Amino acid sequence: MVAAASVVVAVGTATGILSALDDRHGSDEARPGLVSGSPSRSSPSAVPSASRPAPRSASPSASASAKPSASPSPRRASAGSAKPRPSTATRLYRHPDSQVLDWVQDHPSDRRAGVIAARIADRPAAVWFADYTPATIASRVRAVTSGGAAQGRVPVLVPYAIPDRDCGGASQGGAPDLGAYDAWIDRFAAGLGSAEVVVVLEPDSIAQSDCLSDGGRADRFASLARAGRVLKAANPEARVYYDAGHSGWRPAAEQAALLKQAGAASAASSDGIFSNVSNFHTTSAETAYDRRVLDALAGPSTLGAVIDTSRNGNGAPPDGEWCDPAGRKIGRPPTLNTGEARIDAYLWVKLPGESDGCRGAPGTFSPSYAYDLASP
Repeated sequence: MVAAASVVVAVGTATGILSALDDRHGSDEARPGLVSGSPSRSSPSAVPSASRPAPRSASPSASASAKPSASPSPRRASAGSAKPRPSTATRLYRHPDSQVLDWVQDHPSDRRAGVIAARIADRPAAVWFADYTPATIASRVRAVTSGGAAQGRVPVLVPYAIPDRDCGGASQGGAPDLGAYDAWIDRFAAGLGSAEVVVVLEPDSIAQSDCLSDGGRADRFASLARAGRVLKAANPEARVYYDAGHSGWRPAAEQAALLKQAGAASAASSDGIFSNVSNFHTTSAETAYDRRVLDALAGPSTLGAVIDTSRNGNGAPPDGEWCDPAGRKIGRPPTLNTGEARIDAYLWVKLPGESDGCRGAPGTFSPSYAYDLASP
């Protein structure tokens, strides 16, 4: 997670992980948490993002702070169907527990609280599950999905426990081996319920796989393909997206070749791709890149893309800095109705204000950073 990152803390770390850690809330509650640093992605040719542990493709932690967007959400067509997804009235779910909400509630008189509450805490964000806890993962996932179903809203979940994640960077950790990971995914899937849910599957797992041997990469990709099939079989309303890195990382055709090996071109395991997790590239750049990746992937016409817009309002820093870079702003609000062909959603995967490790410990909430990102 060192090079130009993309998704999680270096590209896949723990910085913005809404990890359903039990922390002070009990093991059955999903709460944005820290893995071992916040995830961040760093990609060979792209700017690392500061969201999970380090920025490569830093990913936000499961943020529960944000009002669900009122815009309609395009629903996924059933596996194998070539029909376009009809629009529904569902909206994104704001999980009611996160570091930013805790801070706002604990600091009502802070001059920054109003801006942070209105522009960050009041928006729906992804919930990360970054700790390897097989015994409680199903109940913690179920707590989030049942909360969304009760409100008729769509939760965004981030499974982040693949072995050797982040290639030993700030967001290192995960399951001890792929067999354990496969069993963890089975338990994760058991908590999905039957209502609509979006799954951002393992940021950095594909774009940042160069640290693995050829055999290790093939084994990981086989496990990811299996994960998609298991998740979609457990809940046919689940929409599963695979790691495409970001527009400053690999060429689209090269990334598509990796995605295909991981099952992203099959309707049985995939609804498409995600990009820019924990990174800063503009929405227009990601839209163009994702469409090129989808074209090269040559999968079903129902495949689409979701873009992390949590910190890309000013685009990526020209110097490639990924660790809590100055001058960044929040991007487009989360929505499942983008109005853009093949772009299924703008999501806040990385929670704005969770540090990549420079404005605070990786994955912890920094009010000063959040205020800078949210200020007009």
